Amino acid sequence: MENIIIEGGHPLKGEVKIGGSKNAALPILISALLTDGWNTYHNVPDLKDIQSIKLLLSTLGAKIETDGDTVRIAADGLCNYEAPYDLVRKMRASILVLGPLVARLKKARVSLPGGCAIGARPINLHLKGLARLGASIDLKHGYVEASANRLKGNEIYFDIATVTGTENLMMAAVLAEGMTVLRNSAREPEVVALAETLNQMGANIKGAGTSIISIEGVTSLHPVSVSIIPDRIESGTFMTAAALTQGNVRLLECEPEHNEAVIHKLKLAGADIKIEGQSIWVKGPDEIASIDIKTLPYPGFPTDMQAQFMVLMSVAKGLSIISETIFENRFIHVSELKRMGADITISGNFAMIKGVPALSGAPVMATDLRASASLIMAGLIAKGVTEVSRIYHLDRGYEAIEKKLAGLGAAIKRVKA
Repeated sequence: MENIIIEGGHPLKGEVKIGGSKNAALPILISALLTDGWNTYHNVPDLKDIQSIKLLLSTLGAKIETDGDTVRIAADGLCNYEAPYDLVRKMRASILVLGPLVARLKKARVSLPGGCAIGARPINLHLKGLARLGASIDLKHGYVEASANRLKGNEIYFDIATVTGTENLMMAAVLAEGMTVLRNSAREPEVVALAETLNQMGANIKGAGTSIISIEGVTSLHPVSVSIIPDRIESGTFMTAAALTQGNVRLLECEPEHNEAVIHKLKLAGADIKIEGQSIWVKGPDEIASIDIKTLPYPGFPTDMQAQFMVLMSVAKGLSIISETIFENRFIHVSELKRMGADITISGNFAMIKGVPALSGAPVMATDLRASASLIMAGLIAKGVTEVSRIYHLDRGYEAIEKKLAGLGAAIKRVKA
């Protein structure tokens, strides 16, 4: 076990390179299951979740080679259609192998993902969609068993826009017979990145990035070489940290268009932000203004930035309200922030934050991925020393964040617990 120790009071200054998107890389790596031959993926982040998905793909029979941030995958030897519980339970995105396995091997047996700390993430929309494509679905002994001689295109309506549901059914439909139309689809950049990758493989997908995606099935796909898009949540985290610490930071190799909601809110909070091509320059305000946010599906304010923004509002002048509309348990970090002196009141899916002059360092415990980042950010501005435990959550979604922050002048280190 490892902890992260932060001495607060050091403004962030300098340049930081943003890594590849975890949430884009996971489905794109999985899409290699749809074809023979070596697929090459550049700018792949070195994260626990990426390691988990590579292990799962290997278990299914894929060959994998890794060289720095380049990953090569060949599924010529795809021979196993079962994704076991011991692997799937580590990461819910593993359910994304379901669609490709049914499309390629005509059957799949995938463990149900199980619980999640931040709330329910049911896969019923995935299963209903596969059934609409003609798959036979059974739930037995904690596993989804799906089969179909060949999937057939159909119209599918999502009751709720779902990122993984959209991605799963998009991958299933590319090899289906005929036309599939996904309505009320997720519009996230990660969905667009997957669609663009599949199209480069020979798929015929139109409408990605809108609520209606149409997929004309093809008989086969071919390997590709693609680069993973920048991680918009890592970008948002560093932008918010720069504003929080009255810093002066330039983010390199990012995608400003994917962060428009966060940039807009940071400007309202007083940050000075300039965009120059694929870089974003952020200068923190002398006094942070309190503003309200409401998490929404893309292009709204991302739920994955809610915890980090709550830290910003905890030292803002005045009162702010955060509405969490995506996950029901995503205020778990509040109790730890209150241990550091934050004045936060929870009522249902609303958090009311009254800004305080300063936070104080304390031992705190991370409860999930984004909560981990928020506690580190709180430590950056707290008086004294903050020690964050259970940081294994952090390594699922941020590559060497303590090294990147140290490079910007933060007094931060990783230690053995």
